[in-house]
Formats: sequence, C-alpha cells, structure tokens
Amino acid sequence: MRIAFLTAPEGVEQVELTEPWQAALAAGLDPVLVSTSLGQVQAFHHLDKADTFTVDEVVGDASAESFGGLVLPGGVANPDFLRMNDKAVAFVKDFFEQGRPVAAICHAPWTLVEADVVRGRELTSWPSLRTDIRNAGGIWVDEQVKICGHGPNKLVTSRKPDDLKAFCAAYLDVFEQQETGR
Repeated sequence: MRIAFLTAPEGVEQVELTEPWQAALAAGLDPVLVSTSLGQVQAFHHLDKADTFTVDEVVGDASAESFGGLVLPGGVANPDFLRMNDKAVAFVKDFFEQGRPVAAICHAPWTLVEADVVRGRELTSWPSLRTDIRNAGGIWVDEQVKICGHGPNKLVTSRKPDDLKAFCAAYLDVFEQQETGR
C-alpha cells in the first residue's frame, strides 16, 4: 500500500514525519513524500532547522486514488502553508470523499479545517487548535490518540510528538483494516 505523506516545502516537525514514515516502512508499506513543489522539504525541530527530505511527488500531479491512505505530519508552519495551497487542500479533501483513511498529528488538523472535513467528526490536536476545530464543526477531545469513524472514512489524530508511539500504532492498524477490508 502506498501512503502519501503530505508536507509543505518548509515547516514540518521532523519527528512527526520520520517516526510515522519509519513505522510505515517497518509495516511493509510504501511511504511517498508529497509536497506543493519538487525539490527538498526543510524539516524543523520545533523552531530550529533540521534535515531536508526529497519530494517524491507534487500535490498537483498526485491523486488520492493512487494511495491507500494519507498521513499529515504537524509543525506549526507546515499546515499553515498547506491550507493556503488550493491543490493541497483539494488533495486532502479527496481522501475523505473517496473514503480513504487519514492520519493527522499536532497542528496538522489545520489543513483538515481548511478542507472542511471535520464537521461532526471527533478529533484531537495540539491544544491551540481546539477553537478552530470547534468553529469548523468538529468535536475536539484531549486524548493521546483518537480514531473517528463517524464519516466517509476513518480519521486518526494525535496531540503531539509525545503521542507518536500510539499514533503510529493506531494509524497502521486503521490503514491495514482499510487494505484488508475489515
């Protein structure tokens, strides 16, 4: 199963990209780095520059149909850049319309808010997004990981890097269920 990891060219929290990526590889999945432009993605350790990662596909050329699921890493700037890119927002929304699972951590639900896909859904995030999620019709909960099946797809969310172990286990289980039709 190919898994899209969508990030902006700059601002992704490195650990929220690399740990779920490594978990996907360990599970035998095929992670693909998708961004708004070709080249490199500049990751961050909070506010400090970290490593760069090579983009595999550009969001305008990628289709949700070619992926089994979508992972949205956080970082404060990353989802803010993505939500200002119409093609990135449409790409995210397409996963929901096609009933494909989506996993988002930390600040990543900002992109979900912009795609208008949180209405009636239960999710968690970094606490500062609570009001944005509620204003978009979502139900915000303060839990390590939340799996919501109230909608066209399963949505897995977590609050912060400390939740990564639970986040990775949950998203891999949900994506496997999707692949096997359970």
